[in-house]
This record gives sequence, C-alpha cells and structure tokens, in this order.
Amino acid sequence: MRLIISFAALFLSVMLLQLSTGGVGPLDVLSGTLLGFTNGQIGLLGSAHFAGFFIGCWWAPRLMGEVGHSRAFAAFTAMGAIGLLAHMMVVDPYAWALMRAASGFCVAGCYTVIEAWLQAKTDNANRGRTMGTYRMVDTGGSLIAQLMIGVLEPAAYVSYNLLALLCCAALLPLTLTRLPQPETGLAPRLRLGLAWGLSPLAVVGVVVSGVSGASFRMVGPLYGTQVGLSADQIGLFLAAYVLGGAFAQWPAGWLADRYDRRHVLVWFSVASILSCGITVALSGFGVWGVFLAALVFGAATFPIYSIAAAHAHDWAEDAQRVELSAALMFAYALGAIAAPVATSGLISYFGPSALFVFVALAHVGLLIFGLIRMRHRPPADQRGPYVWIPRTSFLVGRIFRRPR
Repeated sequence: MRLIISFAALFLSVMLLQLSTGGVGPLDVLSGTLLGFTNGQIGLLGSAHFAGFFIGCWWAPRLMGEVGHSRAFAAFTAMGAIGLLAHMMVVDPYAWALMRAASGFCVAGCYTVIEAWLQAKTDNANRGRTMGTYRMVDTGGSLIAQLMIGVLEPAAYVSYNLLALLCCAALLPLTLTRLPQPETGLAPRLRLGLAWGLSPLAVVGVVVSGVSGASFRMVGPLYGTQVGLSADQIGLFLAAYVLGGAFAQWPAGWLADRYDRRHVLVWFSVASILSCGITVALSGFGVWGVFLAALVFGAATFPIYSIAAAHAHDWAEDAQRVELSAALMFAYALGAIAAPVATSGLISYFGPSALFVFVALAHVGLLIFGLIRMRHRPPADQRGPYVWIPRTSFLVGRIFRRPR
C-alpha cells in the first residue's frame, strides 16, 4: 500500500492520459465517417498517430535531459491538448492527420517521462508489484476509454473538449507531486540492426504485432460501422479486444516460460489466423457474435509483441536491453504506421472483411518465417522470465531489466 501511495500521482496521470488519448482514435473514425472523409483518409489518421508516437519516443529522453521530467511532461501534454482542441476548428482530414500526430507525440512523450520516473524509483524488491499495478492502471484506463465512445457525440466540440480537459487534468498529479525528479540517463541509439542480429524472428513478430494492433485499434471502428454496430456498441467492441488481450497474458506467459518461445510465437500466429477467420464468420451473427470475435482476436494477437520481445531479450546482454527495446519499438512502428492506410483502402475496395484478411496474411508470413528460423537456429541457452511489456516507450527496457 505504501508503494501504491508513493506512486499514486504517476498512476493517476497515466489513468487520465489514457482516458483522453485512448478515446480520440475511435472518435476520429466515427467523426470522419459522419463528416464524409474517405476510408483512406480515415486510415491516414491512424498512421499519423503512430508516426507522431515514434517521433515522441525518440525525442522525449533528450527533452527530459534538457528541461527535466515535469516540464517535459507539461510540454507533451500541451501538445496533445492542442491537437484535441483544434479538431473542430479545422475540419479537414489532412489537418486532422497533423493533429493526430500531435496526439501520438503526446502519448509517447508522457509515457516516456512516467516510465523513466518509475524505472528510477524501483528496484528488484518492488519491481514486480510496481509494474503489475502500472499495467492494471493502464489497461483499466484503456478499457474505460473505449467505453466512453458510447457517450461521446461524433464531430462535436463538447466531445473533443472533454478529451482535452482530461488531457490537461493529467498534468496536475505529476507536476504537483513532491517526489523528487530522477536523473535522466542517456537516450538510446536507434540500432535496428542490433535487433535483427539478435533475433530476426522477433523483429518480424513485432512488425506483425504492429500490423494487427494498429489495424484493429485505428480501423476497427470503421469495420464496426460497416457491419452495423452503433457508437456505443463500437466502444464495447474495442473494449472486448483489450479485455481479451489482458486475459491472454497469463496463459501466454505460462507457455512462453515453459516451452521454446519460437514454438509459442508460431502457435499464437496460427491462433491469430484462426481468430481472423472466426471474426469474418461471426460478423453475420449479430452484435454478440461480433463482440465474441473481438475478444478472441485480442486474446490471439495481443501477446505476440511480448512473446517476440522476450525471445529477443533471451539473446541480449544487459547492456543491450534498452537499445534492443528501442529497436523493437521502431519495428513495431513500421507495421503500425503502414497498416491503417493499407487496411482502410482494402475495406473501400473489398468490404469490411478485408481488414481481417489482411491481418491473417500478415500472420501467415510470420508463421512461415518462424518455421524457417526454427530449422536454422537452436533455441536460446538461457531464458529470462516472460513479462507483459506495454508498447509505450523505449525506456520500458530499463524498467524490466533483471539479472540474467
């Protein structure tokens, strides 16, 4: 309890930030549909979010070193609030893409500040409890943010103003805390070659994870509207995906700690392909069929990033872990930036089921590549414990660093 109280300000900021930024993606899809944006333009908004997210991840450690954690957090939050408030002032899809890039920039920067703070204040004695609470708060905020979609009116000033107010409110707990600010370490270098050299399969795995997650989160609301879901039902649809992913983490970790992680990754990819087929098959079975399909899809696809990252870290030395996390985040961003534009265009030409056909094909590629890699490389000699890694900032590698 003392631990939770000591980090209460950070966790409250995380919750408020997630409530704000977690709702803007689906709200933009519903608003864009109402305003007559094309599917390609709606997909561009999701891609812009992840482009801004990656830039924020990369610049945040440098800004923290120059102005400190609290001021950096304030700057990133202001950027996010400006992006939210400007939505209904300039109704143009390309202007909205810049605003969504600002939102992604805000998310990445704020999470980098929070995770740097957590990393500096935790040790091996309390790391597990701290990160368990952190993940619970983050996932809970994400679930509530999806459910908010049912009460936010699309293309309305009040909806975006409410999200902006929540974003501004996230400033208060962290900037007013009496906890001393930690010292800022060196920013990681971007070395994608490091991740590829340690584990090509892990790199392909996180790229496919980015394709799956970004396609569903950013284009899933468009799929929902085309299969007949209302706004409040789309919120439940997205929440079912997050809930399924959260439930799957424990069995995924149990399997990844007891069996060759490459086998586990391959079988989760098979499950993802099957879940795509189930989603397409159940789309005509009413609302509850669509919700069940989203739950299954989240359970199959959500753990892939953490399994792939754990496999990569099995081959890494402690000194490489932060730069490896940065490289994996970059690989994830490549898939996440490209997927929304591609899937929204496919939906325009082939209908809503094209979203899950595209994701299934990505997992077929991962499956084939995984089988090839298993023929050419033995399993790792040593394995660290599986950890449910949030895809939030490069500094997550420092938080989860443990003795080998």
